[in-house]
Amino acid sequence: HYADAWRVVGPDGTVYGTRTLYHPHVGEQPFTRSLSGVEIPATVTEVTVESHDSVHGWGGAAVTVALPR
Repeated sequence: HYADAWRVVGPDGTVYGTRTLYHPHVGEQPFTRSLSGVEIPATVTEVTVESHDSVHGWGGAAVTVALPR
């Protein structure tokens, strides 16, 4: 049971990018991972970052981030 992905989602539900984690990172706490190449249209003013875990799927605490313009 571990976090195995996260994604960037627009207000309309469009998924702009997903980062898959292929193994647990128990010994790397805290750990960070990047996601490059995400293209978000200029008209989008905020995105939500959602997490996925290997047992419960998508859900849990999501974070909404206002994008600077």
